Amino acid sequence: MEVLLRVENVRKSFVVGRSLLGGKQQLLQAVRGVSFCLHRGETLGLVGESGCGKTTLARTVLQLVRPDSGRVHLGDSPDLCTLSARQLRPYRRRMQIIFQDPYSSLNPRMTIASIVAEPLIIHRLCPRSEVQERVKQLLAEVGLSPRAVNRFPHEFSGGQRQRIGIARALAVGPEIIVADEPVSALDVSIRSQIINLLQHLQEQHRISFLFVSHDLSVVAHMSHRVAVMYLGEFVEVAPTSKLFSEPLHPYTQALLAAVPRPDPKRRGAKIVLTGDVPSPVNPPRGCSFHPRCPRCFAPCREVAPRMLEVTRDHFVACHLWDPSMGGATENK
Repeated sequence: MEVLLRVENVRKSFVVGRSLLGGKQQLLQAVRGVSFCLHRGETLGLVGESGCGKTTLARTVLQLVRPDSGRVHLGDSPDLCTLSARQLRPYRRRMQIIFQDPYSSLNPRMTIASIVAEPLIIHRLCPRSEVQERVKQLLAEVGLSPRAVNRFPHEFSGGQRQRIGIARALAVGPEIIVADEPVSALDVSIRSQIINLLQHLQEQHRISFLFVSHDLSVVAHMSHRVAVMYLGEFVEVAPTSKLFSEPLHPYTQALLAAVPRPDPKRRGAKIVLTGDVPSPVNPPRGCSFHPRCPRCFAPCREVAPRMLEVTRDHFVACHLWDPSMGGATENK
């Protein structure tokens, strides 16, 4: 498969204050050395608890937030992290975002025609005489009436606003769309419609999605592969069917065990995690998950685990699966 996006060892920290008595600045380590690839026409689901760095990573990929280090390549492009704002402009056409909140992501002072037409005009994608017709085509493509072009965002429901946001993202013909919790603010009855719309658009335009969500059922339905993130790092990456049927990392197992099941006869064993998520300002030594892990053993407290391919395309960063650390034997 064609690799469309390559992210290599990206790191991002934020200054959150100084220690007592005017000491060194405190850094919140939001993303800590993340690497992954995204193929054309693929959806990579990104899951994890709130505050694990999912949104920061997604915005770093888009260069909305500049990383401290690492590289981001879009196809055969140069490293996007080294480009100026002006040099980035042609690449921004190829990457778009759908925001989480459909209520705050649309300018309330602009009509729908102006909102969807804006990227067409900025990137000069069609003559001004054809802009209105193109806007109507885009609205029809996402399931909205072309007669809505002169209405304002407050006249639409949440699901309709999200469709407008999708139309705006589609306007420039992107190759990659970052969907940052695109259905979490919507009613349950509307979520499936938006998910089905995104899948239809993916099939029609061969768009790749980086799909950020905390809802595992949505991720299972939408994604081809899933990356599990904890405290700014990837702990497991696998095809969706493998990750949900055979999770390897204790954190992934705990996440899946917490998902409600409609069939009481298929209830799995509960996995109770002790303690709270460690502070990203001062992450623990060794494996970042070891203070809460029910299967922690000596190396976990001292040595950071490496990402290993345990089975084909199934990667995990856990000493339990690393023979050099005394793991793997009991897990086979």
